[in-house]
Amino acid sequence: MKTATLPRSQFAGSILGQLSALDRFLPVWIGLAMAAGLALGRVFHDLNDQLDRVKIDTTSLPIAIGLLGMMYPVLAKVRYDRLRDVTTERPLVLSSLLLNWAVGPALMFTLAWVLLPDLPEFRTGIILVGLARCIAMVLIWNNLACGDREAGAALVVLNSVFQVAAFAALGYFYLELLPGWLGLDKTSVHFVVWDIAKSVLIFLGVPLVLGLLTSLVGRKRKGDEWYEQRFLPRIGPFALYSLLFTIVVLFAIQGDAITSQPLDVGRIALPLVAYFALMWTTAFAWGRAQGLTYPKTATLAFTAAGNNFELAIAVAIGSFGVESGQALAGVVGPLIEVPVLVTLVYVSLWAGRRFFGASGLDAPGSELHAPASPSQFVER
Repeated sequence: MKTATLPRSQFAGSILGQLSALDRFLPVWIGLAMAAGLALGRVFHDLNDQLDRVKIDTTSLPIAIGLLGMMYPVLAKVRYDRLRDVTTERPLVLSSLLLNWAVGPALMFTLAWVLLPDLPEFRTGIILVGLARCIAMVLIWNNLACGDREAGAALVVLNSVFQVAAFAALGYFYLELLPGWLGLDKTSVHFVVWDIAKSVLIFLGVPLVLGLLTSLVGRKRKGDEWYEQRFLPRIGPFALYSLLFTIVVLFAIQGDAITSQPLDVGRIALPLVAYFALMWTTAFAWGRAQGLTYPKTATLAFTAAGNNFELAIAVAIGSFGVESGQALAGVVGPLIEVPVLVTLVYVSLWAGRRFFGASGLDAPGSELHAPASPSQFVER
């Protein structure tokens, strides 16, 4: 691939320009989808009843299609053949597992209870977000921050597989067991671990299998170049389209609750912003303390800070219903994630020069040499 070397100052100053139009204006698209949903809800008051006529398990068919559509393009992008490679990076892998599956969920649980003690449905939705580790947009943030692209892809594979095995068990722990041990209110007397496990199997397991088969077969028959430069760009936007469709439907159904409690909805942003900042800072400091290079440190920080809102939304809808506050909390997440993590990309580049020196950004694995066109650079 032909590349063009950019001066560091120009590289840092053109981060937004290297995002595709879809990603650059993601908060705008989400805001418009929210507004469209609210308007639609005023016109069709029985929309939820109409959608519930055909269901997949407990989720209406149109919403289920939207949820599966969010996940499949992301999982088709993953390099499953590189899962074995990541096991050789023991400090990076162990640090990533510790931050993603021990520190992250515990931190989000704490923030949810401290900042949303009187909003149990939103609190539960935020906790579900903390359990869903990022396997999508993290590749974009990692590349923009000159992270290690191969290590990032490998950790995405690892998190994808681990989520299928661990999400339901962690959900049961943080929503039922731990609150009981601490004398806090449990999520719901109707909560059953199988509800979350079933949602994970349907909305993560099914697209994971499809993504795995697509990746393995497509790369084998057509080659990596065709798969990554022709096939993935064609299916990539459907993840965002599906997300926006789901947001429109959710806001149409929950319009009354949203308009009657705007401040409560705004409070969802507080634990999310705190979480992104704390997780990124902790992971970056941990990577430097472990003696990792800057590219691997940046990769560790962004894989720890990001979250898989698509999965959190799918589980919330499947377990608690499309009209639940849990689902709404998941939907607000991407609106907050994009501007915060774009900001952290700038922080990461500054911290790389401040704590690793100029040579740190030139270390093997760094993406300081930007592709000649933004479409080649952005992996969506």
